[in-house]
Amino acid sequence: MTLQATEIRLAARPKGWPTLDNFEIVDVELPAPGEGQVVVRNLINSVDPYMRGRMSSAKSYAEPYAVGEVMTGTAVGEVVESTVDKLAKGDFVMHEAGWRSHAVLDAKRAVKVDPDAAPLGAYLGVLGMPGLTAYAGLLDVAEFREGDTVFVSGAAGAVGSLVGQLASLRGAGRVIGSAGSAEKVAHLTGELGFDAAFNYKDAPVTEQLRAAAPDGIDVYFDNVGGEHLEAAIDSITLHGRIAVCGMISQYNATEPTPAPRNLAQIIAKRFTIRGLLVRDHLHLREKFLAEVAPLVKAGKLRYSETTVDGLRNMPQAFLDMLGGANTGKMLVRVAN
Repeated sequence: MTLQATEIRLAARPKGWPTLDNFEIVDVELPAPGEGQVVVRNLINSVDPYMRGRMSSAKSYAEPYAVGEVMTGTAVGEVVESTVDKLAKGDFVMHEAGWRSHAVLDAKRAVKVDPDAAPLGAYLGVLGMPGLTAYAGLLDVAEFREGDTVFVSGAAGAVGSLVGQLASLRGAGRVIGSAGSAEKVAHLTGELGFDAAFNYKDAPVTEQLRAAAPDGIDVYFDNVGGEHLEAAIDSITLHGRIAVCGMISQYNATEPTPAPRNLAQIIAKRFTIRGLLVRDHLHLREKFLAEVAPLVKAGKLRYSETTVDGLRNMPQAFLDMLGGANTGKMLVRVAN
């Protein structure tokens, strides 16, 4: 029987902010799986900030999406047909062939997950790439130490929310977060236990950070860049550490942005600034899961998800995520 599938393709490269016109939704017939392949019915697809960079043709750490081809990303789904022994019909797997309803892929590209151990969405968030990014970025890249004052931008997002909590659980002296709404600020200080948080839209970030951390910050976990990075440099202490995970404030810029304008402070303060790509830290995955999974199960590490229903709504969910509409991980429920 021929299997029908829906795919979301890159229709045109965006200039500045993407729009729905940059996407094309197409119904196709799936090919039969070949030897060593499986057919997966996707249940939950992930949208992530890094995907904006792949929509551009600029050279980067990840291959650009090709115009006219399916955009890809992490997904969790159910095996509906298999030609291999290690994966059977009914198994649940995580893979990188998202942005579609069904995928035919090599079995070696699928990782089996247990829906009884954790909700399927967690494998795309707290126990997946965002979780490992937070863990490796804070502990390995930023070299977190007990007693540190930690500042996290984009702190209500999938990565930032975990960074702050991990820092608190590991004995941070103070954890500060920035977010883009009063509701998110309340979420950080209420549900997630941040010591302080502020809405970056209320006043200059430098002023708000100085007020929240009068003695300065030892670690800055950067998800935003621009004004936030400049403010962090202003407040960073001697030999402080900055881990740059993302710069979402600049992803859609059509002209170079000026900030940070105070980088010369690196000489006097001798702080370190390091970029962060999670693929450089995959060796930490088992250690990460061994430490974080029990914290999640015990309710000591909380996570949030913003879920949009329907694959055809995935482009809008992506645009909303870029605009900060999500709290925690943004997911698209493809099928129940």
